[in-house]
Amino acid sequence: EKPQVNEVSDTPCMQAQQAFRSEPRNLTVRMGATAVLRCEVLRASGTVQWVKDGLLLGLQRSLPGFPRYSMIGNPKRGQYHLQIQKAQLEDDAPYECQAGQSESSQAIISSTAWVNVLIPPSKPYFEVDMATPWVAGKEYTITCIVPDAKPVALITLYKDGVKLTGAESFTMSGSKDKLLNTHAEVTVTAVSSDNGRQLACHANNHALFRPVETTMTMSVYFPPQPPVIVGLEREEVKAGKMLVLECVSHGGNPLASLQWTKDGEVLSTVWEENVVVQTTRSILNLKITPADNQAVLCCESVNLVSPSPLSVSRKITVLFEPAEVMLLGSLTAIEGQELNLSCYATSSNPPVQIRWWLGYKELNASVVTMEEGDNGGMTTMSNMTHRVSRDENGLKLTCEAFNKGTHFSKTQITELNVYYPPQKVWLDTPPQDVPLRSGTTVRLICFSTGGNPHGTLTWFKNGRVVTSALKQTSFDLGVARELVLVLTASDNMATYRCDARNEAKKTISAHAKLIVHFTAVSMKITTKQEELRRGQMLTLECQSGSSNPKANISWSLGSLRFGKGVEQPPRKAQFSGVSVNSFLSLNLTSQHHNQRVTCQAKSPALEEGANTFFKLNVLYPPEFSTQQPTQVQVVEDDMATIPLLVSANPEEVSCIWLHRREKLVKEGDLRYHWLDDNSLEIKNVTRKDAGLYTVQCTNDEGFDQTSIMLDVQYAPSVKAEKDPVFVNLGETADLICVADANPIIPDMFSWKFLGEGEVELGEETQEDESGLLTIYDVTRAHAGLYQCTANNGIAPLATVDVRLVVQFKPELQKGAQWRKVASRGDGTSTAEVVCQAEGIPRVDFSWEKNGVRMDFANPRYEERTVREGSYHTSTVRVVNVSAVLDYAVFSCTARNSLGEDNLDIQLVSTNSPDPPSSFRQVDATHDSVTLEWIPGFNGGLQQRFRIRYLWDQVASFLYMDVFPPGAATFSVTGLQPVTTYNFSVNALNAMGESGYADNNAVLTITTKGASGLPAYFTVVFTVVLGVVLVLNSLGCFFGLKWKKRRGQTGNHNNLFNPWMSSQSTVSNSNKYESREKINVAAQRTLLIDSGSETDSNVYESYESSHYYYPTGDYMPPLSPHPEEMRRLGETQIYYSKQRDCKHITSPKYDIV
Repeated sequence: EKPQVNEVSDTPCMQAQQAFRSEPRNLTVRMGATAVLRCEVLRASGTVQWVKDGLLLGLQRSLPGFPRYSMIGNPKRGQYHLQIQKAQLEDDAPYECQAGQSESSQAIISSTAWVNVLIPPSKPYFEVDMATPWVAGKEYTITCIVPDAKPVALITLYKDGVKLTGAESFTMSGSKDKLLNTHAEVTVTAVSSDNGRQLACHANNHALFRPVETTMTMSVYFPPQPPVIVGLEREEVKAGKMLVLECVSHGGNPLASLQWTKDGEVLSTVWEENVVVQTTRSILNLKITPADNQAVLCCESVNLVSPSPLSVSRKITVLFEPAEVMLLGSLTAIEGQELNLSCYATSSNPPVQIRWWLGYKELNASVVTMEEGDNGGMTTMSNMTHRVSRDENGLKLTCEAFNKGTHFSKTQITELNVYYPPQKVWLDTPPQDVPLRSGTTVRLICFSTGGNPHGTLTWFKNGRVVTSALKQTSFDLGVARELVLVLTASDNMATYRCDARNEAKKTISAHAKLIVHFTAVSMKITTKQEELRRGQMLTLECQSGSSNPKANISWSLGSLRFGKGVEQPPRKAQFSGVSVNSFLSLNLTSQHHNQRVTCQAKSPALEEGANTFFKLNVLYPPEFSTQQPTQVQVVEDDMATIPLLVSANPEEVSCIWLHRREKLVKEGDLRYHWLDDNSLEIKNVTRKDAGLYTVQCTNDEGFDQTSIMLDVQYAPSVKAEKDPVFVNLGETADLICVADANPIIPDMFSWKFLGEGEVELGEETQEDESGLLTIYDVTRAHAGLYQCTANNGIAPLATVDVRLVVQFKPELQKGAQWRKVASRGDGTSTAEVVCQAEGIPRVDFSWEKNGVRMDFANPRYEERTVREGSYHTSTVRVVNVSAVLDYAVFSCTARNSLGEDNLDIQLVSTNSPDPPSSFRQVDATHDSVTLEWIPGFNGGLQQRFRIRYLWDQVASFLYMDVFPPGAATFSVTGLQPVTTYNFSVNALNAMGESGYADNNAVLTITTKGASGLPAYFTVVFTVVLGVVLVLNSLGCFFGLKWKKRRGQTGNHNNLFNPWMSSQSTVSNSNKYESREKINVAAQRTLLIDSGSETDSNVYESYESSHYYYPTGDYMPPLSPHPEEMRRLGETQIYYSKQRDCKHITSPKYDIV
């Protein structure tokens, strides 16, 4: 909104009125250029700002919010020019410069200035569909549109650089306000020369320095020129020639498509295009055949805009020979007859000439006929008649056909065949007066000579053709045909004839007769009785057919022979033989049913005969087989099948089954099932199904019954007759298990001891369903669980466990650890005196102290008994042990109903351990020995063990601590092969050491020889041994110095004891005078082994320190070895050379 301008007043303040020195003017600027509207104010006192189309742009010269706008010029001179950079369509508007009212001046407003922004047009484009090419001769409207210009654009259209006239233009609104679209239209007629030329549209206005344009390539369709055929110079062509023809078409857009036709039938639609020379070519390869005679070849060209196809045609004449020359008529004749022959040549162009030849002689043709043939040609027929003679047989007859156009000659040659009859026929047969045996193979050969062709031989038997004769064969002078006969009865006195005949139709013959011996040709047994029943008398008649000579009749039934029966006189029969009849009578039984009665007719001359049989169908009531089982066994839960072996005739038998006098029906129990043969099946049979089954069977002839016992077998179940079984030690124990099973078989019981270890089971017996295990002189090892297994061959096995309890009097544990108990007697400790007994039945304990029965009412004594199986443990707990009152012998008595046992247990002060016992060798190899011993009483403290050993190559003992400390088995390694060692072992605890085991006994052991040790073993070992001796000497030296120093200090109570309780205040120095650290374990060994110190020097007295070592498992704290860098394969070995030389630590080297 413009500020209000007040009228001029006469006040003195109006003398400084502001005014425009220069005002903005209308301005035209191209899009993207910079426009400057000038505004200069004299005596500017108010705020100067610009207004665009009524919108204040702002007071600041940078005009925030309008990044392309700014006020430029010198403000001191009142210059407020508006600069518009990169002018756009939106800048096209009216602008005013305003100076606001001030105290000394009124507001002023400049005249309105218009900024006219020139907008160049966008790229013009054609509005025409060129996706479908134009067709020459048609008119098309071309529209060019130039969008979004200001001012309106001018359009000029060009075709191939030539300006098009007659264009009409109009404008329309553009995509934005103030922008205009220009449309220019012109109509053109397409011509073939326009194809591939360009249309151009130029657009220009004042915003452009040069016009903008768009182009479009015209595509115009036009028809091709007529085609031409190249390659057919002459119209006459020989059949079989390959014609290569080319059809060429020039011009056209698109280029023409070509096709070849022959008499309207399309031959080819393949062509090639050459765009450069604008031609289309199609090659036709045509193999000329007679069918192409007078054919019209045509090539057609056409494209999309052709009004009709353009074509060129050529007619061809084909010269061709006859496809076939044929001789018609029979070339075979009987001598003296006339031959009527024809020679026929199929269609040819031109027609052929025909000539006849017989051998080298030309024959005259009688009649020649020509007719129109195929493919426009002519056929030729020549007829010839000739009388033949025997001499002309085999001559060549030739028919020749000659074509003058192709200079072709074709012949048909065949051989003349003249028939005449054979001259002689004869037979080669066995002697006709010697009888031949039926079944013998004989050969009859017929020979024939002469004739053309050789005769055809045919064999006849009694005037009938024999078709089984072999194939006729030829030889030099004639033919032969063999008849191979396997003689039968019909050959006896039969007439065999051989006929020789050929196409001359004259027959000559030869014949022969044979005598054949044969058995009866037929056998038949008949009877007059229609039905046969058990008990009837049956009469059979055997009729023997013809035989030569007469046959002898005999009868048999299975393996039973009856002789010849009643025979009638013989009579003449066929094949010149005789026949015989014979009769046989039988008394029928059921065993005769389905058996065969055989009648045999034997020839005396041939020693063989013929036979036949009559099968007997004897009616009888049901009969049970002698193989019918009377008992059936089955396993319980299986399917029981009770077979029924019954026979009857008629076979339709109805049977019912009875069990315990009750009829069995399927509806009563679904487990019952009857098979087709009336056998009974019982599914999932149980022992309740056992028993006698009766079956009754009936047919139309009568009734019978039988009984079968069903034995149901089942797996055993077993139970103990008595469990547990108690027996005293040394007596006889009887363990009995009883089985329920079927069957009960011998040796069906077996016994097994289920306890640990192996014991002798004793005697196993069986009494019916009971299995007995009898153990004589029972020992305690026999006590435990026994398993009785019953197996009658039917799975599963049955087992039952029987516990045998062996009763014996108490036996107390009496080892070294049980006879002593150690405890401090200062009145502050508690000791437990334990007595453990094994015995059955229950064991009770009683206690005495120094022979006086103990009173457990005394609160210082408590007794507790624990029972675990056969073990019974009684523990007497002594509270506040007093050396005066309680260091005594406690006597424990364990008793039960079978006896008692006693043990004296001494309660003593804590002290050093007792020596081990039973020191022995377990194993030895080439470099190790495994030792074992029984520990002695530990003195009330945790004890450990040490091995001492020596061999003849060293001067002093070697010592080795056993690890773990409580182990009673140990392997000493690193020994030499085949070397004798002396071993000893003793025990040590915190208060001292014991003597060596078994009263200082020495165990002597020799190691085994090593297999395959290296040769350098001895050298290495010698070096190592030398090093060890040097170290031993050094140890003695430092040991003497350490002892000297210790004597100077005079403090014998500060020796270090690594197994002392953590409450001990004893201190120790673990260094030599040279300040070199030593192994504390070696120092401990040195102190104990030296024997030069008394117990009071090693341990503090009980009276002064009151240290208590418990009697249970005690693990002393292990002292660290800070000076030792331990390597794999090292252990601690101690050497002792003399009493003054203490033990030192030396590494052990394993020699491999």
